[in-house]
Amino acid sequence: MGGARLRAGLIGLGAMGRNHARVLGLLDGVDLVGVADPAGGTLADGTPVVPTLGELLALRPHYAVVACPTALHEETGMALAAHGVCALIEKPLAHSVVAARRLVDAFEARGLVAAVGHIERFNPALQSLRSRLEAGELGEVFQVVTRRQGPFPHRIADVGVVKDLATHDIDLTGWVTGQEYASVSARTLSKSGRAHEDMVTVTGDLTDGTLVSHLVNWLSPLKERFTAVTGERGCLVADTLTADLTSYANGAVTTEWEALRAFRGVSEGDMIRYAIPKREPLLVEHERFRDAVADRDTTGVVTLREGLRTVEVATAVLESARDHRSVRLPAARRAPARP
Repeated sequence: MGGARLRAGLIGLGAMGRNHARVLGLLDGVDLVGVADPAGGTLADGTPVVPTLGELLALRPHYAVVACPTALHEETGMALAAHGVCALIEKPLAHSVVAARRLVDAFEARGLVAAVGHIERFNPALQSLRSRLEAGELGEVFQVVTRRQGPFPHRIADVGVVKDLATHDIDLTGWVTGQEYASVSARTLSKSGRAHEDMVTVTGDLTDGTLVSHLVNWLSPLKERFTAVTGERGCLVADTLTADLTSYANGAVTTEWEALRAFRGVSEGDMIRYAIPKREPLLVEHERFRDAVADRDTTGVVTLREGLRTVEVATAVLESARDHRSVRLPAARRAPARP
């Protein structure tokens, strides 16, 4: 791009779309040239809102953020790829594995930078947790447990809790551990009268044998975003609502009280809540994608192939719940080598 300012477009002006519009308006080196949304009109800063994707493409954006309903991701992404426009597509990448694969193939075939908006990767608590795991602070990792629950979001109508919320936990678990899912077993409930599930419990294992457990629902008045990783040296707990990371170390001091020692298993050690810089994850995500488009380098973003794998795991979760059986996942396909 030769250091020139990037022209960005936005597709969809719902709750998440408005957040993207706000951040795009603040982003250094980027001009938000237009938004595609059936409502039309203009944003408060004067940015035009056009009713069709074709009209947005006529404004010649270098890249576009796709924040429309999941069912429209495939059609929208394919149109962007056909016009040579890079794309940041909100999670999940697509409504089905087949659609996600089509998007991967379309952007890769044209050599376009594209990414999926798995925003938890940019949460400072999880970034710190991952760095500490990579440094070996927990030693061997035994288990990852997540809880993601809260009231029903009226913004969601076309997918259930697995594809809307559990995809966060699926992606972050593979990312912080550096492992892939080997198998999943799940159960779902639908209690809100909608066509899709609104509660799911998932158990499974990763390729290195790490156990995983996810509790996700839209049926709780308690809003919780909890990730705990337990290993041979202790446990790291991330609260992604507050971006806090706490370490619970196994103690080096032997408990002399024999009955208590037998009950507790490992002895208690130091507990530390880390002071870490806290930047808004959505802004960091946009900065990384902007840099990826400018440098043609996807190192700092969630690639479409990673997004595809998350859709594959989510689909396996729904299949397991439907058939009441454990589902094994095939190995992920790798991107072809660049010439």
